[in-house]
Amino acid sequence: MFARVFFASLFFINLTSLRGQDIASALQTIDLSHPRLLWSAEGVEDMKVLIEEDPQVSGFADHVYETADNLCEEPVLERVMEGRRLLDVSREFLRRILYWGVSYRLTGDERYAERAREEMLEVCGFTDWNPSHFLDVAEMTAGMAIGYDWFFETLSEEDRKAIREGIISQGLEPSYEIDGWWVDYPNNWNQVIHGGLVMGALAIYDQGGPEIAVEVIERALENAHSGLSTYGPDGAYPEGPAYWSYGTSYSVLMMASLESVFGSDFGLSEAPGFLESAEYVLHSGGPSGQYFNYSDSRPQTGIRPEVFWFAEKLGRPELLWRQRKNLAKFNANELAEPPDTRMFPLLLVWGNGLSEEIVPEDLDWSGGGETPVAFHRTSWTDPDATYVGIKGGAPSVSHAHMDVGQFVMESDGVRWASDLGMQSYHELEATGLHIFGKDRWKVFRMSNMSHSVLVVNGQPQGFEGSATIERSATGEEGAYTILDMSEVYAGQLKGVRRGIALKKNGAVQVEDDFEILDQPTEIRWSMLTFAEVTLEDDHRATLTQDGETLSFEVLSPKAEKLEVIDISNPPKDYDARNPGAKLLSFTLSLEPSADEHEQRIAVALIPGSLGDIDPEFLPMQDWSSSGAVLPLE
Repeated sequence: MFARVFFASLFFINLTSLRGQDIASALQTIDLSHPRLLWSAEGVEDMKVLIEEDPQVSGFADHVYETADNLCEEPVLERVMEGRRLLDVSREFLRRILYWGVSYRLTGDERYAERAREEMLEVCGFTDWNPSHFLDVAEMTAGMAIGYDWFFETLSEEDRKAIREGIISQGLEPSYEIDGWWVDYPNNWNQVIHGGLVMGALAIYDQGGPEIAVEVIERALENAHSGLSTYGPDGAYPEGPAYWSYGTSYSVLMMASLESVFGSDFGLSEAPGFLESAEYVLHSGGPSGQYFNYSDSRPQTGIRPEVFWFAEKLGRPELLWRQRKNLAKFNANELAEPPDTRMFPLLLVWGNGLSEEIVPEDLDWSGGGETPVAFHRTSWTDPDATYVGIKGGAPSVSHAHMDVGQFVMESDGVRWASDLGMQSYHELEATGLHIFGKDRWKVFRMSNMSHSVLVVNGQPQGFEGSATIERSATGEEGAYTILDMSEVYAGQLKGVRRGIALKKNGAVQVEDDFEILDQPTEIRWSMLTFAEVTLEDDHRATLTQDGETLSFEVLSPKAEKLEVIDISNPPKDYDARNPGAKLLSFTLSLEPSADEHEQRIAVALIPGSLGDIDPEFLPMQDWSSSGAVLPLE
């Protein structure tokens, strides 16, 4: 926490000095023409050329046009709430505007402009955009800003006035009339709301709303550091890779909009860790194409247009490695997740680097901050490479689960150690649960009982404690990361360290070193998997999935008996079903003695492609910075 506050303070001082000019004066001196947000006329022409020259990009453009055509046939949106949210309607509105807007600017087809006009006027006529859940307002405002700006020349004066008034009265003004806890709060709400409102302000500032536009922009520049502080010090986003995409996409929209209007983002992109976070999200995906989906994340990596903005800004096309793989799957109709999310058309706005393919160099990445996390892999180009990820942090972090110490593991194209990820908020809230309050840990997927973590005496992990990375290293023989989880298990154990080591041949060792209190202690060790499990004996098992195998062996202590716990149907009615999910588990029942309070659990995971090899146990205390870990050869 101290590190985050320290880096945020330095960033705020820097930002204040960079935005010392008077925003109101600056707005009077810049080009007032439309369109002015995100995509310059030159950028549009460059993309037209790329579409002509690159068949892959042409395929993406055809998808956007086809989707835009289909959306023209849909009825206009209605103000239909889902629980306490209008968010799905807001997101669908933004999706439609982006598909129609990109298609119009690339083709000039007036059908898209007319359909966008109809949609914007209908939404402006809503009673409100649901300010009680202000994300809904922010996303609606972002869509309205793009529509007003990109279709400006096709709108009548009457239409322009109606849309401007909608942006002001439904978007900007309500942000000053409600509890604005998000204004300086360090999570994705800060990013999404400031981003959406700044876009609205930049779209209408010169006609009918200069005063409030200035207020909104200045407020964002003064407070955006709070949301951006979560990336520090080196890019590990605390809410997980899926929420990285949500919060980051709106920060990028805000920065890109400011840049397109003022020629500067006023130093926002220089926030510690922000630009580095593109590398974090690159490494957070395994060879299977799935994220390490800790906290409220889903595993699908999908297509993330904001990554193209990072690659272009940093001049680092290797950041697009995963995106290029997903786009190739999309072109081959093999993408598991449909690409037609609301942001997909922005690929054609930021995708000028699509044609260059460069393999990333670093196989390992680790970052600190509120949720320290590390990723290791044996190769970028081998689809059968071994990949591991492990996380620290605290259950108290925004969108966190009780998953401190959680790990995932892939080899031979299969994810063997998995994470259930999030459950639908609306689904849970409809039962009366307060999932961002006292009821959160009642939900099976959010509790420690559903994760690959230590459970001590059946208790939850400590809410306020936090696990840090004690050491993360790589060398000729492999790589490893060690977490200090002692705070999270305070009152349950005297000290706990968990390490995960990846040998260069792809074998993995997971180890927990801990000291029990002066009382009987029961510790459950588990690994969540969707594989079929065959127990070979008390301490060995074979996992089978998609025609591949993984050998699992408890190296220490040898006497414990493995069991398979079916978690496909949790006991509570409000819990989601988890078809095929199970815990490969064993339990230690420990009694204190004068000689042996310190204990060790070590497990080996050996890909079937390595053949029949015997794991040679190397204690975590002997792992070295040379990477001499888990000798299995």
